[in-house]
Amino acid sequence: MRFALCQISSTADPRENLATVRAEVASAAANGARVVQFPEATQCRFGVPLEPIAEPLDGPWATAVREIADEHGVVVVAGMFTPGEGDRVANTTLVTGAGLHLGYDKMHLFDAFGFRESDTVTPGEKPVTFEVDGTTIGLATCYDVRFPELFRALAGTAPVILLGASWGAGPGKADQWDLLVRARALDATSWVLACGQADPDADHGSAPTGIGRSSVADPLGTVRERLGGAPGTIVSDVDAHLVEEVRAKLPVLANRRL
Repeated sequence: MRFALCQISSTADPRENLATVRAEVASAAANGARVVQFPEATQCRFGVPLEPIAEPLDGPWATAVREIADEHGVVVVAGMFTPGEGDRVANTTLVTGAGLHLGYDKMHLFDAFGFRESDTVTPGEKPVTFEVDGTTIGLATCYDVRFPELFRALAGTAPVILLGASWGAGPGKADQWDLLVRARALDATSWVLACGQADPDADHGSAPTGIGRSSVADPLGTVRERLGGAPGTIVSDVDAHLVEEVRAKLPVLANRRL
């Protein structure tokens, strides 16, 4: 299956970001992508009030993304914000197109490195998978990558895991991102397709607004393709059957004792 990872730099204007989604989906579909992946916070970047931005999955922003996906015959995966508990929002990954319209709410909130996502975001409660053309695909978001148990849980059914991110910059953070993506692919013996926000080359305070470095890691943790910090797109053919071959040789999931 062909995936496109669209490394963009979201602005604070959902309408502007929707126009970016429209253009990127058209380009990815023209290149034969079946699934078009965008990063966390595609609807609106971090560093601004999120409650006024949040919309339900049947609201105008997600509905417009579904129309774009259906127009081009693809499945679009993109980060947005939906209403949460009280005055908080949910950090939601939207999956839409080809008869799908669902969301995954980020389970592990980024209360680290001086940022407190839980002040404004309600955590999700459960992992989410979906199916495209007979292949089950799992979802994870940014800080989730530091929790191998989620990836192991998804690996039970999903040979491909999509990880959207708006990774915070800082000393050592790029190395950590690269290492964690590879480690989670190897832990799960699944493909991990990690799509991050591009480096905005602007100071948004402590808000995690991206460093780029989107990548495709195979079930042995080998990086097949990687971008730098600038906006760009990876178009990659992912062979889900490779997962069966790797797990036959390296049965870490079957050998677990805890």
